[in-house]
Amino acid sequence: MLTMMVSEKTLHEDIIEKAWTDEHFRQQLHSNPKQALREAFGIVIPENIQVRTVEEQQNDYVLVIPPNPSKVNYDVNCGPWRS
Repeated sequence: MLTMMVSEKTLHEDIIEKAWTDEHFRQQLHSNPKQALREAFGIVIPENIQVRTVEEQQNDYVLVIPPNPSKVNYDVNCGPWRS
């Protein structure tokens, strides 16, 4: 589990870094995040999973509250599309 958490953290950081340095990727990430992730990182996200992007501004902080693990049928640390 620790390996998966570390690799997800690294992937998250890689996506953010690419968005900071590649304007086309950043725009595509907003307009079509599944396609952007597939093309840039080879990540295929199933149709039943919705992906939303939010870009924080200088005086913003976005707090993401994950699903309550007692109310879902997957491990929130692994993501809903992981098997």
